[in-house]
Amino acid sequence: MLKRFFTRRGMGQVITVTVGLVILCVVFSFMNGNFLSPMNTSNLLRQIVPFLIVGIGQSYVLITGNIDLSIGSVLGMSCMISATLMTKGINPWVAVLITFVCCIAVGFINGELVARCKLPPFIATLGTMTVARGIAQIANGNYNTGDIGTKVNADLFRDIFYRGSLFSIGKFSFYHIIWITILLWVVFNFILNKTKLGRHIYAVGSNVEAAKLSGVNVISTTTKAYIVAAICACIAGLYTCATTGNGTMDAGNTYELYAVAASVIGGVSTLGGQGLLLGTVIGAAIWGVLQNGLQFAGAPVALRNIIIGIIVVLAVLMDVVVRSGKFSFKRNKKAAPPPTGGPASGGQASKQSHTP
Repeated sequence: MLKRFFTRRGMGQVITVTVGLVILCVVFSFMNGNFLSPMNTSNLLRQIVPFLIVGIGQSYVLITGNIDLSIGSVLGMSCMISATLMTKGINPWVAVLITFVCCIAVGFINGELVARCKLPPFIATLGTMTVARGIAQIANGNYNTGDIGTKVNADLFRDIFYRGSLFSIGKFSFYHIIWITILLWVVFNFILNKTKLGRHIYAVGSNVEAAKLSGVNVISTTTKAYIVAAICACIAGLYTCATTGNGTMDAGNTYELYAVAASVIGGVSTLGGQGLLLGTVIGAAIWGVLQNGLQFAGAPVALRNIIIGIIVVLAVLMDVVVRSGKFSFKRNKKAAPPPTGGPASGGQASKQSHTP
Protein backbone atom coordinates (compact mmCIF):
# COMPACT_ATOMS: atom_id res chain seq x y z
CA MET A 1 0.00 0.00 0.00
CA LEU A 2 2.83 2.39 0.90
CA LYS A 3 4.61 1.47 -2.33
CA ARG A 4 1.54 2.35 -4.38
CA PHE A 5 1.18 5.62 -2.45
CA PHE A 6 4.75 6.74 -3.11
CA THR A 7 4.71 5.67 -6.75
CA ARG A 8 1.61 7.66 -7.64
CA ARG A 9 1.96 10.04 -10.53
CA GLY A 10 3.06 13.44 -9.24
CA MET A 11 4.24 12.12 -5.86
CA GLY A 12 7.87 12.82 -6.78
CA GLN A 13 7.10 16.54 -7.04
CA VAL A 14 5.25 16.43 -3.70
CA ILE A 15 8.25 14.83 -1.99
CA THR A 16 10.60 17.39 -3.55
CA VAL A 17 8.59 20.41 -2.40
CA THR A 18 8.15 18.85 1.05
CA VAL A 19 11.93 18.73 1.39
CA GLY A 20 12.03 22.35 0.25
CA LEU A 21 9.43 23.29 2.89
CA VAL A 22 11.49 21.66 5.64
CA ILE A 23 14.62 23.50 4.47
CA LEU A 24 12.75 26.81 4.47
CA CYS A 25 11.50 26.25 8.02
CA VAL A 26 15.02 25.37 9.23
CA VAL A 27 16.55 28.42 7.54
CA PHE A 28 13.94 30.84 8.89
CA SER A 29 14.19 29.34 12.39
CA PHE A 30 17.95 29.98 12.36
CA MET A 31 17.36 33.54 11.16
CA ASN A 32 14.83 34.19 13.93
CA GLY A 33 14.33 31.95 16.94
CA ASN A 34 10.68 33.03 17.27
CA PHE A 35 9.73 31.65 13.85
CA LEU A 36 8.80 28.20 15.20
CA SER A 37 7.53 29.45 18.54
CA PRO A 38 4.14 28.01 19.58
CA MET A 39 2.37 31.33 19.10
CA ASN A 40 3.81 31.99 15.64
CA THR A 41 3.23 28.37 14.58
CA SER A 42 -0.47 28.62 15.37
CA ASN A 43 -0.70 31.97 13.59
CA LEU A 44 1.28 30.56 10.66
CA LEU A 45 -1.16 27.67 10.28
CA ARG A 46 -4.03 30.13 10.27
CA GLN A 47 -2.17 32.29 7.74
CA ILE A 48 -1.80 29.30 5.40
CA VAL A 49 -5.57 28.60 5.51
CA PRO A 50 -6.77 31.03 2.78
CA PHE A 51 -3.90 30.04 0.46
CA LEU A 52 -4.81 26.38 0.83
CA ILE A 53 -8.55 26.90 0.42
CA VAL A 54 -8.25 28.87 -2.84
CA GLY A 55 -5.46 26.50 -3.92
CA ILE A 56 -7.81 23.51 -3.65
CA GLY A 57 -10.32 25.23 -5.92
CA GLN A 58 -7.71 26.31 -8.45
CA SER A 59 -6.22 22.79 -8.46
CA TYR A 60 -9.54 21.33 -9.58
CA VAL A 61 -9.71 23.78 -12.47
CA LEU A 62 -6.05 23.40 -13.46
CA ILE A 63 -6.34 19.61 -13.56
CA THR A 64 -9.10 20.00 -16.18
CA GLY A 65 -6.61 21.99 -18.25
CA ASN A 66 -8.23 25.36 -17.55
CA ILE A 67 -7.63 28.28 -15.19
CA ASP A 68 -9.82 30.50 -12.99
CA LEU A 69 -8.77 34.14 -12.76
CA SER A 70 -11.98 35.11 -10.95
CA ILE A 71 -11.12 33.40 -7.65
CA GLY A 72 -9.78 36.54 -5.98
CA SER A 73 -12.76 38.65 -7.03
CA VAL A 74 -15.24 35.96 -5.96
CA LEU A 75 -13.47 35.97 -2.59
CA GLY A 76 -13.94 39.74 -2.39
CA MET A 77 -17.58 39.41 -3.46
CA SER A 78 -18.14 36.80 -0.74
CA CYS A 79 -16.57 39.06 1.88
CA MET A 80 -18.61 42.11 0.87
CA ILE A 81 -21.98 40.38 0.37
CA SER A 82 -21.81 38.53 3.69
CA ALA A 83 -20.60 41.58 5.62
CA THR A 84 -23.16 43.90 4.02
CA LEU A 85 -26.05 41.56 4.83
CA MET A 86 -24.88 41.20 8.44
CA THR A 87 -24.59 44.95 8.91
CA LYS A 88 -28.15 45.30 7.56
CA GLY A 89 -29.40 43.07 10.36
CA ILE A 90 -29.62 39.76 8.46
CA ASN A 91 -28.84 36.67 10.51
CA PRO A 92 -25.18 35.72 9.79
CA TRP A 93 -26.09 32.17 8.78
CA VAL A 94 -28.74 33.39 6.35
CA ALA A 95 -26.12 35.81 5.01
CA VAL A 96 -23.67 32.91 4.60
CA LEU A 97 -26.27 30.88 2.68
CA ILE A 98 -27.07 33.78 0.32
CA THR A 99 -23.35 34.36 -0.21
CA PHE A 100 -22.82 30.71 -1.16
CA VAL A 101 -25.62 30.88 -3.72
CA CYS A 102 -24.14 34.01 -5.33
CA CYS A 103 -20.62 32.54 -5.51
CA ILE A 104 -21.81 29.20 -6.87
CA ALA A 105 -23.68 31.12 -9.60
CA VAL A 106 -20.38 32.69 -10.70
CA GLY A 107 -18.72 29.26 -10.75
CA PHE A 108 -21.57 27.85 -12.85
CA ILE A 109 -21.31 30.74 -15.32
CA ASN A 110 -17.53 30.21 -15.59
CA GLY A 111 -18.00 26.55 -16.40
CA GLU A 112 -20.70 27.19 -18.98
CA LEU A 113 -18.71 29.92 -20.72
CA VAL A 114 -15.61 27.73 -20.93
CA ALA A 115 -17.12 24.30 -21.63
CA ARG A 116 -20.36 25.02 -23.49
CA CYS A 117 -19.63 28.35 -25.17
CA LYS A 118 -15.99 27.37 -25.90
CA LEU A 119 -14.56 30.65 -24.64
CA PRO A 120 -10.86 30.57 -23.71
CA PRO A 121 -10.74 30.17 -19.91
CA PHE A 122 -8.45 33.18 -19.63
CA ILE A 123 -11.00 35.46 -21.34
CA ALA A 124 -14.09 33.95 -19.70
CA THR A 125 -12.78 34.17 -16.14
CA LEU A 126 -11.18 37.56 -16.78
CA GLY A 127 -14.67 38.82 -17.59
CA THR A 128 -16.32 37.24 -14.55
CA MET A 129 -13.41 38.48 -12.43
CA THR A 130 -14.31 42.04 -13.40
CA VAL A 131 -18.03 41.45 -12.86
CA ALA A 132 -17.50 39.85 -9.43
CA ARG A 133 -15.25 42.73 -8.37
CA GLY A 134 -17.93 45.16 -9.51
CA ILE A 135 -20.54 43.33 -7.43
CA ALA A 136 -18.21 43.54 -4.43
CA GLN A 137 -17.95 47.29 -4.97
CA ILE A 138 -21.67 48.00 -5.35
CA ALA A 139 -22.77 45.60 -2.58
CA ASN A 140 -22.53 48.42 -0.04
CA GLY A 141 -22.76 51.39 -2.38
CA ASN A 142 -19.03 51.66 -3.18
CA TYR A 143 -18.09 51.77 0.49
CA ASN A 144 -16.46 49.29 2.82
CA THR A 145 -18.91 48.06 5.43
CA GLY A 146 -18.90 48.89 9.10
CA ASP A 147 -18.33 46.32 11.82
CA ILE A 148 -20.53 43.23 11.44
CA GLY A 149 -21.55 43.62 15.08
CA THR A 150 -21.17 41.81 18.37
CA LYS A 151 -24.49 40.00 18.52
CA VAL A 152 -24.50 36.34 19.53
CA ASN A 153 -24.65 35.01 15.98
CA ALA A 154 -22.02 37.47 14.72
CA ASP A 155 -19.67 36.49 17.53
CA LEU A 156 -20.25 32.82 16.75
CA PHE A 157 -19.55 33.49 13.07
CA ARG A 158 -16.21 35.13 13.92
CA ASP A 159 -15.33 32.40 16.40
CA ILE A 160 -15.89 29.66 13.83
CA PHE A 161 -14.15 31.34 10.92
CA TYR A 162 -11.27 33.10 12.68
CA ARG A 163 -10.63 33.61 16.37
CA GLY A 164 -12.16 30.56 18.07
CA SER A 165 -9.91 27.59 18.91
CA LEU A 166 -10.64 23.90 19.32
CA PHE A 167 -7.96 23.54 21.99
CA SER A 168 -4.87 25.33 23.29
CA ILE A 169 -1.58 24.01 24.64
CA GLY A 170 0.37 26.81 26.22
CA LYS A 171 0.64 29.54 23.59
CA PHE A 172 -0.27 27.19 20.75
CA SER A 173 -3.91 27.34 19.63
CA PHE A 174 -5.58 25.00 17.15
CA TYR A 175 -8.11 27.38 15.64
CA HIS A 176 -11.51 26.22 14.35
CA ILE A 177 -10.74 27.41 10.82
CA ILE A 178 -7.76 25.03 10.70
CA TRP A 179 -9.80 21.89 11.30
CA ILE A 180 -12.52 23.22 8.99
CA THR A 181 -9.89 23.57 6.26
CA ILE A 182 -8.57 20.06 6.97
CA LEU A 183 -12.11 18.69 6.67
CA LEU A 184 -12.59 20.62 3.43
CA TRP A 185 -9.36 19.16 2.03
CA VAL A 186 -10.35 15.61 3.06
CA VAL A 187 -13.72 15.92 1.30
CA PHE A 188 -12.35 17.36 -1.95
CA ASN A 189 -9.37 15.00 -1.94
CA PHE A 190 -11.77 12.05 -1.60
CA ILE A 191 -13.88 13.36 -4.49
CA LEU A 192 -10.82 13.81 -6.69
CA ASN A 193 -9.27 10.41 -5.96
CA LYS A 194 -12.15 8.06 -5.15
CA THR A 195 -15.15 9.13 -7.23
CA LYS A 196 -16.23 9.08 -10.85
CA LEU A 197 -16.19 12.87 -10.96
CA GLY A 198 -12.53 12.88 -9.94
CA ARG A 199 -11.62 10.38 -12.65
CA HIS A 200 -13.50 12.46 -15.20
CA ILE A 201 -11.67 15.64 -14.11
CA TYR A 202 -8.30 13.97 -14.74
CA ALA A 203 -9.56 12.52 -18.03
CA VAL A 204 -10.73 15.91 -19.32
CA GLY A 205 -7.39 17.48 -18.42
CA SER A 206 -5.38 14.68 -20.03
CA ASN A 207 -7.22 14.57 -23.36
CA VAL A 208 -10.59 16.19 -23.99
CA GLU A 209 -11.33 14.28 -27.18
CA ALA A 210 -10.42 10.93 -25.65
CA ALA A 211 -12.59 11.78 -22.63
CA LYS A 212 -15.55 12.49 -24.94
CA LEU A 213 -15.06 9.18 -26.74
CA SER A 214 -14.99 7.45 -23.34
CA GLY A 215 -18.41 8.84 -22.49
CA VAL A 216 -17.30 11.66 -20.18
CA ASN A 217 -19.64 14.66 -20.07
CA VAL A 218 -16.98 17.32 -20.56
CA ILE A 219 -19.36 20.26 -20.07
CA SER A 220 -20.73 18.95 -16.77
CA THR A 221 -17.30 17.96 -15.47
CA THR A 222 -15.70 21.30 -16.31
CA THR A 223 -18.61 23.23 -14.79
CA LYS A 224 -18.39 21.21 -11.56
CA ALA A 225 -14.67 21.98 -11.31
CA TYR A 226 -15.40 25.71 -11.59
CA ILE A 227 -18.17 25.41 -9.00
CA VAL A 228 -15.68 23.82 -6.59
CA ALA A 229 -13.35 26.77 -7.19
CA ALA A 230 -16.20 29.20 -6.45
CA ILE A 231 -17.15 27.36 -3.25
CA CYS A 232 -13.55 27.53 -2.05
CA ALA A 233 -13.34 31.24 -2.89
CA CYS A 234 -16.58 31.80 -0.98
CA ILE A 235 -15.23 30.09 2.15
CA ALA A 236 -11.99 32.08 1.92
CA GLY A 237 -14.09 35.25 1.64
CA LEU A 238 -16.05 34.35 4.78
CA TYR A 239 -12.72 33.77 6.54
CA THR A 240 -11.55 37.22 5.42
CA CYS A 241 -14.78 38.81 6.64
CA ALA A 242 -14.42 37.11 10.04
CA THR A 243 -10.76 38.14 10.25
CA THR A 244 -11.33 41.86 9.71
CA GLY A 245 -14.83 42.00 11.20
CA ASN A 246 -16.07 43.98 8.21
CA GLY A 247 -16.27 43.90 4.42
CA THR A 248 -13.54 45.48 2.29
CA MET A 249 -13.99 46.05 -1.43
CA ASP A 250 -10.40 45.12 -2.28
CA ALA A 251 -10.50 41.83 -0.36
CA GLY A 252 -9.02 39.00 -2.41
CA ASN A 253 -6.85 41.16 -4.66
CA THR A 254 -4.08 38.99 -6.21
CA TYR A 255 -5.53 35.83 -4.61
CA GLU A 256 -5.82 34.27 -8.06
CA LEU A 257 -2.01 34.43 -8.05
CA TYR A 258 -1.87 32.83 -4.61
CA ALA A 259 -4.20 30.06 -5.80
CA VAL A 260 -2.10 29.29 -8.86
CA ALA A 261 1.09 29.45 -6.79
CA ALA A 262 -0.16 27.00 -4.16
CA SER A 263 -1.21 24.60 -6.91
CA VAL A 264 1.78 24.67 -9.25
CA ILE A 265 4.40 24.77 -6.51
CA GLY A 266 2.76 21.61 -5.17
CA GLY A 267 2.99 19.88 -8.53
CA VAL A 268 -0.39 20.51 -10.17
CA SER A 269 0.28 20.84 -13.88
CA THR A 270 -0.83 23.97 -15.71
CA LEU A 271 -1.23 21.76 -18.79
CA GLY A 272 -3.92 19.65 -17.13
CA GLY A 273 -4.39 16.02 -16.22
CA GLN A 274 -1.84 15.85 -13.41
CA GLY A 275 -1.60 16.91 -9.77
CA LEU A 276 -2.37 15.87 -6.21
CA LEU A 277 -4.19 17.90 -3.58
CA LEU A 278 -1.53 16.73 -1.12
CA GLY A 279 0.91 18.79 -3.15
CA THR A 280 -1.43 21.78 -2.91
CA VAL A 281 -1.15 21.57 0.89
CA ILE A 282 2.65 21.74 0.66
CA GLY A 283 2.50 24.50 -1.96
CA ALA A 284 0.22 26.61 0.24
CA ALA A 285 2.48 25.94 3.23
CA ILE A 286 5.55 27.07 1.27
CA TRP A 287 3.72 30.21 0.24
CA GLY A 288 2.67 30.95 3.84
CA VAL A 289 6.13 30.17 5.24
CA LEU A 290 7.78 32.46 2.70
CA GLN A 291 5.41 35.31 3.55
CA ASN A 292 5.80 34.81 7.29
CA GLY A 293 9.53 34.05 7.26
CA LEU A 294 10.50 36.98 5.04
CA GLN A 295 8.42 39.23 7.28
CA PHE A 296 10.30 37.91 10.32
CA ALA A 297 13.57 38.50 8.45
CA GLY A 298 12.61 42.12 7.97
CA ALA A 299 12.46 41.90 4.17
CA PRO A 300 10.51 44.77 2.59
CA VAL A 301 7.20 43.97 0.91
CA ALA A 302 8.64 44.69 -2.54
CA LEU A 303 11.45 42.17 -2.06
CA ARG A 304 9.00 39.58 -0.74
CA ASN A 305 6.84 39.97 -3.83
CA ILE A 306 9.85 39.69 -6.13
CA ILE A 307 11.12 36.51 -4.47
CA ILE A 308 7.74 34.82 -4.41
CA GLY A 309 6.97 35.87 -7.99
CA ILE A 310 10.23 34.36 -9.22
CA ILE A 311 9.45 31.09 -7.43
CA VAL A 312 6.02 30.91 -9.09
CA VAL A 313 7.47 31.53 -12.56
CA LEU A 314 10.19 28.91 -12.05
CA ALA A 315 7.65 26.36 -10.83
CA VAL A 316 5.43 26.85 -13.88
CA LEU A 317 8.43 26.90 -16.23
CA MET A 318 9.72 23.62 -14.83
CA ASP A 319 6.30 22.04 -15.28
CA VAL A 320 6.03 23.20 -18.90
CA VAL A 321 9.57 22.06 -19.76
CA VAL A 322 9.20 18.64 -18.13
CA ARG A 323 5.75 17.98 -19.62
CA SER A 324 6.88 19.05 -23.11
CA GLY A 325 9.67 16.47 -23.05
CA LYS A 326 12.39 19.03 -23.77
CA PHE A 327 14.14 18.52 -20.46
CA SER A 328 17.26 16.45 -21.11
CA PHE A 329 20.83 16.44 -19.88
CA LYS A 330 22.03 14.57 -22.98
CA ARG A 331 24.06 16.40 -25.56
CA ASN A 332 22.73 16.60 -29.08
CA LYS A 333 23.85 13.63 -31.07
CA LYS A 334 26.45 14.32 -33.73
CA ALA A 335 25.27 13.99 -37.29
CA ALA A 336 25.80 10.47 -38.55
CA PRO A 337 28.41 10.15 -41.30
CA PRO A 338 26.87 9.79 -44.73
CA PRO A 339 26.62 6.23 -46.00
CA THR A 340 29.12 4.89 -48.47
CA GLY A 341 28.09 5.95 -51.88
CA GLY A 342 26.44 9.16 -50.70
CA PRO A 343 27.26 12.63 -51.91
CA ALA A 344 30.29 12.79 -49.64
CA SER A 345 31.78 9.59 -51.04
CA GLY A 346 33.02 11.03 -54.22
CA GLY A 347 29.89 10.93 -56.36
CA GLN A 348 29.29 7.21 -56.63
CA ALA A 349 25.61 7.71 -55.88
CA SER A 350 25.39 10.18 -58.73
CA LYS A 351 26.81 7.65 -61.10
CA GLN A 352 24.27 5.09 -59.95
CA SER A 353 21.46 7.56 -60.43
CA HIS A 354 22.37 7.95 -64.12
CA THR A 355 22.65 4.25 -64.73
CA PRO A 356 19.84 3.23 -67.08
